[in-house]
Amino acid sequence: MELTFWTYEGPPHVGAIRIANSMRGVHLLLHSPQGDTYADLLFTMIERDRKRPPVTYTTFQARDLGSDTAELVTSTLQSTVDRFRPSVLLVGDSCTAELIQDQPGTLATGAGLDVPVIPLEMLAYSRKENWGASETFYSLVRGLLNRQAPEPGWTRPARPEGQRPKVNLLGPTSLGFRCRDDIIEVRKLLESVGVDVGVVAPLGASPQDLLRIPEADANLCLYPEVADATCAWLQRTFKQPTISTVPIGVGATGDFLQELAETLGLTGCEVTADAVCRLPWYSRSVDSTYLTGKRVFIFGDATHALAAARMAREEMGFEVVGLGTYAREQARAVRKAAKDYGLEALITDNYLEVEKAVAELQPELVLVTQMERHIAKKLGIGCAVISTPAHVQDYPARYSPQMGFEGANVIFDTWVHPLVMGLEEHLLTMFREDFEFNDDKVPSHLAAVGGTSHRPAEAPAAESAEDAALRWDADAEKELKKIPFFVRGKARRNTEKYAMERGVAAINVETLYEAKAHFSR
Repeated sequence: MELTFWTYEGPPHVGAIRIANSMRGVHLLLHSPQGDTYADLLFTMIERDRKRPPVTYTTFQARDLGSDTAELVTSTLQSTVDRFRPSVLLVGDSCTAELIQDQPGTLATGAGLDVPVIPLEMLAYSRKENWGASETFYSLVRGLLNRQAPEPGWTRPARPEGQRPKVNLLGPTSLGFRCRDDIIEVRKLLESVGVDVGVVAPLGASPQDLLRIPEADANLCLYPEVADATCAWLQRTFKQPTISTVPIGVGATGDFLQELAETLGLTGCEVTADAVCRLPWYSRSVDSTYLTGKRVFIFGDATHALAAARMAREEMGFEVVGLGTYAREQARAVRKAAKDYGLEALITDNYLEVEKAVAELQPELVLVTQMERHIAKKLGIGCAVISTPAHVQDYPARYSPQMGFEGANVIFDTWVHPLVMGLEEHLLTMFREDFEFNDDKVPSHLAAVGGTSHRPAEAPAAESAEDAALRWDADAEKELKKIPFFVRGKARRNTEKYAMERGVAAINVETLYEAKAHFSR
């Protein structure tokens, strides 16, 4: 655990709260100090949930540490059951309470309560939020289904002839990225090819629903950060195959349908993207050709980062210049994808390392989390949020999925708008002497430093020993600023490369135009 100004993930108990808040009939008792109730605000203020999470905190205080805090757990257990009458009670401790080692899960299992109890081990000082959500969901599913587990050597019977196939949608949670709308879109996609939905979990499910999971023919692992461990256990125990392709993007949605057909033995379930999705046509249109080759940096949870990289390169014609994730549990998949793009993956949960990478690469667009939105504004770079952690504006009231063909339409609009607005800002700069468009006006989509300049000062890339000898004359810097900001970084890099190759130490206006002529040939 490390003290930091920003963090991509909370501690594991926040993941446990996400699972409890996602479900019906589940209550979480969290052994924790008074201050840990802050987690409620994540749901009521950011996700704009109309109810507070179903969590009871023991809320011990400093003066309680001199007495028996375990007794506080025991008394809170019974009062919680009496008040809320949950179908299942989850019991765990926060990172602070873990230091006391009261072992609330053990106390709960021996308390003789008249409701099923699922104890949680959160490992707060070595794990984080997504792992906490995954472990909680896995513990809940396994705890409820263990009694239904068949004997070793059991073979799953074939689906009766004429019966429609059925799948479960596993992984969507509260505080996930567009989970609510993704479920709707995936349901539509499945219905279009004749596949029924059995259980959606954890979001909207009850413990009774979880008991029906083995009835389906397969499980869709829509969000591996949450559902991967559970799907693997269901496959081992109940011989339920896992469909692992996440349908984000036109290509991935096609691959998803193909894997679905192969797994369930379906025929004739092809859906033509052009019939229901505008992205392919938009990407081929004249209006989009000026976006081809735009340099993008991608960072987020592994599921959305991997999907974004594929979409950016294969469906939008962008150049992926950086790819990374804060989700260390899925780091291997991100490293493999980055290698395929000729890159070295950035695996970190330190936002300062991400900021340094963006500043050095100077991309035209960053596809990232809420954390990097601030970085992009400071550096004057277009930005679109693709992943949690997200802010209230990333939980829209409107229908805005990421999965399926309609999700591809939404993503296209979201990514292209910052680049189009960048062109508009350049036109505003051309008319800066106009009374309406002048340097004191704040840009329409990028923050201005202090609200006084038209655009933030361009952040220089980190200097290497070779770059340190290069210096820009004032006239050359002034001329460079006449270049549209969304290609200015490339112009700067090309000019410095040209100067270094020719041993030029001071870059003037003449050097700038010589470099422009050289690279335009």
